[in-house]
Formats: sequence, structure tokens, C-alpha cells
Amino acid sequence: MRKLIFTMLLVPFLALSQNSTEYAVFETANLTPNPAQISQFEKGLAAHNKKYHGEGPYGVRVYWIMNGPNTGSYHWSMGPFPWSSLDNRPAQKEGHDADWNTNVAPYTTAESGAQSYWRFEAELSRFPKDFTIKNMEVDYWNIKRGKMEDAKKLVEKVHKVYAEKSPDDTFGIYINEFPSTKEGRDLAVISFFDKSAWLGQDRGFVQKYETVHGKGSWATFLNDWMNVTDGGETEIWMYVPELSGISGDVKAADRN
Repeated sequence: MRKLIFTMLLVPFLALSQNSTEYAVFETANLTPNPAQISQFEKGLAAHNKKYHGEGPYGVRVYWIMNGPNTGSYHWSMGPFPWSSLDNRPAQKEGHDADWNTNVAPYTTAESGAQSYWRFEAELSRFPKDFTIKNMEVDYWNIKRGKMEDAKKLVEKVHKVYAEKSPDDTFGIYINEFPSTKEGRDLAVISFFDKSAWLGQDRGFVQKYETVHGKGSWATFLNDWMNVTDGGETEIWMYVPELSGISGDVKAADRN
């Protein structure tokens, strides 16, 4: 159970202006290439991202999904940006849409391209040090209607454990801006790892949790978490630098 809650969708969190009251969101899309045209798809996607999504709030990272129903698809993540910046997004620049429609879209399947917008929850996340993205474990949770604030309070308890007992561990928390009861992806958690052996390691999280919150508190937490959720799913993503517009380097100062 060590990673059940805290082990999504990370893209670089660039600090918004201190004078801005807007918050940071990310635009994401799952892209599924036609199996017979993967090389054409990758060539077009790489060129598009390098040309139109290589810097600033419109920078893009691409990940390859390694398991689950979306195995073999590519996760496209742009941002972070304030909502107001969408009025000037690359889609309005001459050539952007034509390039996508000519060199990327024709090589995808009919079900490809579903988009989502996610809000980064800085106070619930932990980015204690600089690092370079390689692999990610992405946990999606289906939060029961009216229970999001209760879920966030439970996340705060786990955050406290990591802050006190695992201060070097890094994770990001994101909330779907336009959730769907059909899709069931309301809250997402992402953890980062370099080598696959990380997936099989036991870091003694339950013991750490009960050291912080008291004996028997983990069982209470699990019961409370099940009362605010209707299940979830986990995906493993691999960062693909050659298809991305920006690097995998992450600065802790930009996340906090």
C-alpha cells in the first residue's frame, strides 16, 4: 500500500507573475498513432513541438504510456499557463494549425486527442530539489461528488508524512478543471523515478504514517480515503525527449 495514494501529469511549473491572481493550468491530450504510421506520426509530432512548443507557457513534453488501456499512446502536456494566455496560444499563429493538421493528425486514430485541463496544487505537492524527468507513476483518482475538499484534507495528511519522514521524495498533485463522472479522473498524483526497481521497493510508508499520525491511523486513513473515492487507476509514463519541445529538467524553485 506504500504508493497507493502518492506514488500525474507533470510538466514544468514555471512561476506566474507575483502580481497575477491567476493560477497555473496544464492542457493535456492523449494521442494514439495509427499502428502502421508510427514513424510518420513521431516525425511530425517532433517537428511540430520543436517549432511551436519549445519555450514559455506553451512548452510541451511528451510521454509514452507503458501500461493499461492507453498502452502505446503518447501523452502530450502543455504548460503551465494562466487561463488568459490561451487567447494568444500558438494555435492563433500562422501555420500552427495547418502544420498539426497536415503532419500530425492524419497519422492518429479516430479516438485520439481527448483533451483535459489540470490545475497544479502547489501547496499539496512536494518539489524539494532539482531533477530531470525520466519515468513517472501516474495515479488517477475518481473523487465522489461533493467530496473533493475532504479528499484534499486527506492528501494534506500524507503531505505531512512526506515532509517529515521522506523530505527528498518528489510528487505533484493536480485537480481536473472540468471533471466528468463518466471519465472518473478528478485528482491525479505523479511520482518520479529513474530505474524500474523503484516500483518494487518498500519505503515503510505505513510505519512512517503512523509515527506522524499515531498508531492505527493508517487503517483510519484508508477507510476515509475509500469513503471519498470511487476507485482509481495507475499508468507508468516514460518521458520522450526527442518528441518534446522542452527538456526534462525541473527546477524546484519553479514549483514552490
